[in-house]
Amino acid sequence: MHTVAFFLTLVHGLALGSGEATSNRSSPKLILVSFDGFRADYLLNYSMPNLQEFINDGVLVREVTNIFITKTFPNHYAIVTGLYAESHGIVANSMFDLKTNQTFNLNDFASKTNPVWWNEATPIWVTNQRMGRRSGSAMWPGSDVQIQNTTLSNFLPYDPNVTFAERVNNITDWFTRPNDPINFATLYFEEPDKSGHKFGPENRKNMSDLLKGIDEHIGVLVSKLKEEKLWDTVNVIITSDHGMAQCSEDRVIVLDNCIGRGNYTLVDSTPVAAILPLQDKMYVYNLLKNCSDNMKVYLKEQIPDRYHYKHNSRIQEIILVADEGWTIVQNESSSSHIALGNHGYDNTLSSMHPFLAARGPAFHKNYRMASINSVDIYPMMCHILGLKPEANNGTLSNTKCLLSDQWCIQLPEAIGIVMGVFMVLTTLTCIVIMLKKKLPSGRAFARLTLQDDDDPLIG
Repeated sequence: MHTVAFFLTLVHGLALGSGEATSNRSSPKLILVSFDGFRADYLLNYSMPNLQEFINDGVLVREVTNIFITKTFPNHYAIVTGLYAESHGIVANSMFDLKTNQTFNLNDFASKTNPVWWNEATPIWVTNQRMGRRSGSAMWPGSDVQIQNTTLSNFLPYDPNVTFAERVNNITDWFTRPNDPINFATLYFEEPDKSGHKFGPENRKNMSDLLKGIDEHIGVLVSKLKEEKLWDTVNVIITSDHGMAQCSEDRVIVLDNCIGRGNYTLVDSTPVAAILPLQDKMYVYNLLKNCSDNMKVYLKEQIPDRYHYKHNSRIQEIILVADEGWTIVQNESSSSHIALGNHGYDNTLSSMHPFLAARGPAFHKNYRMASINSVDIYPMMCHILGLKPEANNGTLSNTKCLLSDQWCIQLPEAIGIVMGVFMVLTTLTCIVIMLKKKLPSGRAFARLTLQDDDDPLIG
């Protein structure tokens, strides 16, 4: 399960003070919807009229820089906590914790929903419920887990057989029920990630058909919000957890060609592979270091600081990072079954970036912005909901230009203002100099003399 986080923010009324509690019905309302694996440039390359109409009525961030590693569970948890993976603890889709000797596996419900993996951070739905409000979720990663001793008021466990329309119906029902309505919800959908893996993001025919369906889902969402009389009072944000890179069967790194399997355990796989050495760490590292020119090999302490991915016990002693479009496998037989699209690569790559769109009373209209970080979404959501944010790695000022109740100047505007002031001052200076040149030169003071019959004293 991976993600394009279609990020819907529903706001009703004015944001609350951080310590003020109100009823759910009068509280600001927010929905966060995730369409998994929605690459930012899909917006440029495919026709999506419903989404474009949505954007024209609101704001667009063309690219969102997500966290490393660019996989589903780490990035979904980053969006709702505002934390890098090393801080929130969900460091991969598959994990091993040497301290507790426990394994996190997406296919093992018991391990996946064990609170020990999630309790290193506090997601926004927990903070919201601590304010006496109610939260809901349709299949967002982690939403079916008791985190910080708090269970969501309403949630649907992940089931790909439940349609998008059914998920939307549950969310809106929770918002509009007469007793104990929710005021915050998250909604997850597994496309276009699933098809991106199967066909590759550059397969125009298949991706065009798939994205046409996604655009229809957006139309369903808008129609349902209008039907439930939520549309005029809600803010909707659309975003994603990661993008998708094109892969091929001729760009494969085979670990069996470099190192025997008895030397290590493969904890998490391609394109960022987590290696638990079973022999001397440096011996394993040196074998892997010379394995391929298309793969970077890092000891844990050597992982670049820009990844924010070294200060957690769940990060293994050695990690392998494949170059964009390359796949890491253990044996040759696996190379014939590789995905034609993948993610997890370096988070500076444009192919890994999703987008963010938003509309509603909390947002400006017809406003465009180049980029933000995915961790910036969390403080923005807290601001909209009137919540005091937990400690996080995001910055609200990075999103102020999107919000209608915030004043901000972007860098180009600031440069324009400074240049304008400079030109005005320069012009005034030139005028003063020219006027001085035109004035008659100063004369020596002449003493006033009086005629003999003049009496300067008036009696």
